Amino acid sequence: MVLLPRLTKQVMRRSSADVLGMDLRLLMALSYLAEHDGAPQQVLGAALGMDPKNVVSLLNELEDLGHLVRRRDTEDRRRHRVQITEVGRQALARAARAQEDIEDDVLQALDAEDRVTLWRLLTRAAQGAERRLGEAALDRDLHTGTTADSHREAS
Repeated sequence: MVLLPRLTKQVMRRSSADVLGMDLRLLMALSYLAEHDGAPQQVLGAALGMDPKNVVSLLNELEDLGHLVRRRDTEDRRRHRVQITEVGRQALARAARAQEDIEDDVLQALDAEDRVTLWRLLTRAAQGAERRLGEAALDRDLHTGTTADSHREAS
């Protein structure tokens, strides 16, 4: 089953920074923050599957563009919380519209009803995969002795 990678490749080819106004890393980070505004920096990195050093670089880039701000957590001064700015929301809206146009082009063989069905199925599959990933992390933590509390303390 190579259908998803083939479709993904088509979307990725068309999703250049010139078209979106930002590269996909930035789009993914802003999309996450739009839904989880004020998320701890470590949680954002984990959600994006990024190494902490790369997260810092990504956040520096977004901060320099005025798309987000980092603030110290009031409950844990070692932790930063990341908030999307209005400028970031506007940039995300423009990029999301461009991304929708790309996806419409890639999926043009499907009628509206089929697209809704596909979207619903992919959403369910993504949620299931994320849930399993969380369970795998929990299993790994049980084997290494890490607890959910230590994850919260780290984030």
